[in-house]
Amino acid sequence: MSPSLTIRRESWPLEKPFAISRGVKTAAEVIVVEASEDGFTGRGECVPYARYGETPDSVEAQLRQAAAPDDLPPGAARNALDCALWDLRARRSGVPVWQSAGLSAPRAAITAYTISLGTPDEMRAAAAEAAARPLLKVKLGEADPVGCIVAVRQGAPKARLIADANEAWTIGQFAAVVDELAELGVELIEQPLRAGDDEGLAGWRPPLLVCADESFHTAADIPGLAGRYGAVNIKLDKAGGFTEALACVEAARAAKLKVMVGCMVATSLAMAPAALLAGVADYVDLDGPLLLKTDRPGGLRFEGSLMFPPDPAFWG
Repeated sequence: MSPSLTIRRESWPLEKPFAISRGVKTAAEVIVVEASEDGFTGRGECVPYARYGETPDSVEAQLRQAAAPDDLPPGAARNALDCALWDLRARRSGVPVWQSAGLSAPRAAITAYTISLGTPDEMRAAAAEAAARPLLKVKLGEADPVGCIVAVRQGAPKARLIADANEAWTIGQFAAVVDELAELGVELIEQPLRAGDDEGLAGWRPPLLVCADESFHTAADIPGLAGRYGAVNIKLDKAGGFTEALACVEAARAAKLKVMVGCMVATSLAMAPAALLAGVADYVDLDGPLLLKTDRPGGLRFEGSLMFPPDPAFWG
């Protein structure tokens, strides 16, 4: 008999509007799955993402028709169900997820903290507020990316910087700014070009690490990234859950790609499974709860940007 599922939608207001090159959001719209069996309940959370053709209605419909993660394509619905089942198995067996997954015991890790896209003055002010954080992730768009990084560097002169263009540029635009970005200390850029239009990266060795995000979803995508990217951003909502995320880590390491563990903007319930992968990641970007007005009770503990593993009573 399969576990019984409860599916519900939730909206979590953000502390302030969150802007990227594609638009602005003011709340995290999530779907929670609870899988119950023999008196135990496991939970998972996902974020339907319009960039991948998902809506809350479509994801909920997928979940109501599925009996198992394998019934679903990679994406948000499969993520929520897969994570709920991992949590359920841990609660039934008493064996924590990290152990049954063959991972090392989880430990605290530094997460990136995101500076939302805005004017240089706005981004300088936001960076100044976050200047004590050791790693900042800067959202960039078409307009004046170098000026935005200069402003962030002025606001947070000691922080390490990574950046994310969210497919905003052409190869010419990227080539025109990449040297200056590197000189300003940007060590990694996510998805500078639109997915499917990244042929121009083949064989090119820019002076900073280029990380695939929208171009990369599952382990099967890894062979096609060779020679174009030096890193991949593993997000459970893209991959379709913790199970596929483990396969992505293995495939990335085999291909000698660096690993970022990333997230959509969501609560600690969505971050908790990904947090168990922090020990195998070169970059951790799980700041979703830090962007909310309030997080889910019992969620991840943060001391500044130091993120602690989830309490097994919360997840896993």
